[in-house]
Amino acid sequence: MSRLCQWLHEQIEKLPLVKFPFKLESLPENGIYFFYEDGEFWGHGGEKPRIVRVGTHKDGNFRSRIGEHYLLNEAWMNFDKNKPKPSDRSIFRKNIGRALLNKDKDDYLKIWEIDFTLSKNRKLYGDKREIEKEKKLEEAITKLLREKFTFRFIILDPHVEKMGSKGLESALIGTLASCKLCKPSPNWLGNYSPVQKIRESGLWLVQHLKADPINEKDKEIILKAIEETRNWLKKEVG
Repeated sequence: MSRLCQWLHEQIEKLPLVKFPFKLESLPENGIYFFYEDGEFWGHGGEKPRIVRVGTHKDGNFRSRIGEHYLLNEAWMNFDKNKPKPSDRSIFRKNIGRALLNKDKDDYLKIWEIDFTLSKNRKLYGDKREIEKEKKLEEAITKLLREKFTFRFIILDPHVEKMGSKGLESALIGTLASCKLCKPSPNWLGNYSPVQKIRESGLWLVQHLKADPINEKDKEIILKAIEETRNWLKKEVG
């Protein structure tokens, strides 16, 4: 499995790294993204960056998904006890918030866990929310993502199944999670996560960690996607 993990890292590294700030218009509408985090390196020799998260989206929502992670729409910060916080729309942000709260041994974690996109939860628990505290935490998450995280992406043919247990995303995650050599650093924020699967996998993920790794057919799809992505980028730059 470690061999497949090394292969995957090396292939994705052929694509340009996206750092904040960036324009959403420069991103595709469909694809899979691979996040990296400062201070996290792979275990296959040398200090190459380690992929810490793989993600995708429903058709046509690639840009909006990235926008939610990086909080590119500042209007989402105008929330109150009757509106969901930005991290209720991004499990990536929610997991970072969990780790920050747990690191500080903050009891507010139990409120942070609640999904306030659901109206029933807003009615039941809205009065328990500390909105100013949530806003400060959301600001800290945004700062971390914008300063410490970068990503690469591949554009996928719409006919390629990318989501679900049989999708390419799950195989990619399974490949990374099963690697015995790629480990989180002692200073990795995820080490403070209250979620055991995150701590043990070294990935900001909880789903598909036990999925079968990529196979030869998947490798062909990945290589084709990388070639098409590079061609797309050349046209965009041109």
